[in-house]
Amino acid sequence: MTYVTEKIDGTNSRIVVLPGSADYFIGSREELLYARGDRVGNPAMGIVEALKPLAERLVQSRLFDFHRPIVTLYLEVFGGKIGGQAKQYSAKGAVGYRLFDLDSTEMDVLGWERSRIFSWRDDGGQEFLDVDALQDLADGLDIPSVPYLSVVSGGDLPKDVKGMSAFLTKHLPESQAGLDETAGRKPEGLVLRSLDRSRIAKARFQDYERTLKRRHQRR
Repeated sequence: MTYVTEKIDGTNSRIVVLPGSADYFIGSREELLYARGDRVGNPAMGIVEALKPLAERLVQSRLFDFHRPIVTLYLEVFGGKIGGQAKQYSAKGAVGYRLFDLDSTEMDVLGWERSRIFSWRDDGGQEFLDVDALQDLADGLDIPSVPYLSVVSGGDLPKDVKGMSAFLTKHLPESQAGLDETAGRKPEGLVLRSLDRSRIAKARFQDYERTLKRRHQRR
């Protein structure tokens, strides 16, 4: 089965909750931007400002109970001035976030050599929650998750460009991630993944529209 969620045009971000749920880091896809207690954080993309209240709530509530002590939440921060589609979520400049993944890791990984860590990561060593478990956790912790749209069988997925363009329109006629009444709600696209997230694909409206337009112009 394939789980279909909305693809949000924002910036990938992380909250890393450390053992004992008493400390955390906030980061972008590429680097760490803030550690709990820092007097000055990196303001890049507004990630720290958007996620710090959530990170504080998580460590203060001590709600995590994972068998692996380092827990990383992966979130999309969007709106404001982030990405070309920002006004589709709020014309007032509101910023929001949505959870799309979570993994947990053993402490001893931090002591490995970089090459071993890279191999471990690239070979699927990270333990991610499956789609259903992630949704249950998001609901339990009151964290907004990426909008879940439907579940379809692999055989029902389109095999051509025209079919996928129609699939996009059918499953996401407008964005479900609007942050206020000023949102334009033009959607970015879809993310399709298997239950265990071993297969993940992204489909953007713009890519299919451009391809179909070029094909039409060649006729």
